Amino acid sequence: MTKKAGKEEWKRKRKLEHLEQKKYRYYIFCEGEKTEPNYFNGFKAHIESNPIYKDLVLIDIQPCGAETMSVMSRAEEYVKNNKLKKGHIWCIYDKDDFPNSRFNKVCERTVSLNKHSEELKYHAAWSNQCIEFWFILHFSNYTSNNNREEYIKYLDKQFVQQRLSKYAKNMADIFDILLKHGDPKLAIRYAKNIIANNPDKTPAMIAPGTKVYELVEELAKFLPEEEMNKFL
Repeated sequence: MTKKAGKEEWKRKRKLEHLEQKKYRYYIFCEGEKTEPNYFNGFKAHIESNPIYKDLVLIDIQPCGAETMSVMSRAEEYVKNNKLKKGHIWCIYDKDDFPNSRFNKVCERTVSLNKHSEELKYHAAWSNQCIEFWFILHFSNYTSNNNREEYIKYLDKQFVQQRLSKYAKNMADIFDILLKHGDPKLAIRYAKNIIANNPDKTPAMIAPGTKVYELVEELAKFLPEEEMNKFL
């Protein structure tokens, strides 16, 4: 074995040892390359500041630059290439103008995959139409089925009312803004109510709607207590 190969093998073993120390594992695959990763990186930073959980929780965020089923494909490929056997695989994606069949198929695929393992579970955290709808719920019980442009206009108004600069995609501090100026606990309640009021409907039929709150609830329990209480 060459010196370089030996070093690479040592690094791989160290990485595996570090991974095995993590009790809770979340692999987050985001449709967007900035907006969604920035939001969940905010979660990650705050969790890593919590001395109770920082060594127990693994949060691996993968920007995909892809849509609907392509996000799921990236997730499956990552699991296979890294030989993952346990953890939670979350796919974060928007409806936008993609066909209903492709949008719904991600949820169908998670159900199929979850039949094969008790320790490795897939989740579909969709938004119809877009992640901005989840952001809006931090300020209002918004129920109008509009397009992305209208959601962004509405967010602009909310941000201005909070004496902030207008909302912009790819904001690096979007998590902190929503935590400080919005109400995450109400956002979760509003999102849950929408799902509860639309039983037996496919994701494409629930407009507006979002399941992002499911991952938010999971991650919030690892936050420092003062911040966790703003969510749960």
